Amino acid sequence: MADATETIITGSPETPTERTRIIACGAIARETIAVLAANGMKHVELTCLPAKLHLYPEKIPGEIEREILEAKAEGIEQIFIGYADCGTGGLLDAVCDKHGVERLAGPHCYSFFLGNDEFEALGDATMTAFFLTDFLARQFDAFVTRPLGLDRHPELREAYFGNYKKLIFLAQTDDDELDAKAREAAEFLGLAYERIRTGYGDLATDLKAATGITA
Repeated sequence: MADATETIITGSPETPTERTRIIACGAIARETIAVLAANGMKHVELTCLPAKLHLYPEKIPGEIEREILEAKAEGIEQIFIGYADCGTGGLLDAVCDKHGVERLAGPHCYSFFLGNDEFEALGDATMTAFFLTDFLARQFDAFVTRPLGLDRHPELREAYFGNYKKLIFLAQTDDDELDAKAREAAEFLGLAYERIRTGYGDLATDLKAATGITA
């Protein structure tokens, strides 16, 4: 759980020359890489923490603080946290404030992919919707079915999802295979299905701002 993998993004940008490191959630690794690569930011280093930290959100602040301290010890000039609050109840913000770094805006990835303002505008409708992203559609069994024990006790579906009305697939890309997986997940949970093509939403906006891209 403590191990992190690092990916270096290269390109030929007209961007700041200082070393910048993004410490991000592994669940948005593909999307973060796509945004950075599209903007050719060779000065940016990306460290991704294991996506399964989301099963233990109380561990996220400590793991991120460890990565921040390592980055500062290496002389990294600029650090940005590629996490929303992600269930830490403000504890991640306390770590960010302590070390003078910023994070992705919003409560979770569903919000920043859709757009934080748009997600907030949904209001109470979000309380009866179960959301999937590209990552969660791809990893539904590993992050939903098995952790909740639904593979062994499918009768628990009503207890977990009885108050939900629909599954909303927030799709970052157009991928028929992922769309099929998301539909299967909705059917498995007994929920109506809706797909919204979000792209990268506020993730792209925040990453570009944090790494010096203004366009």
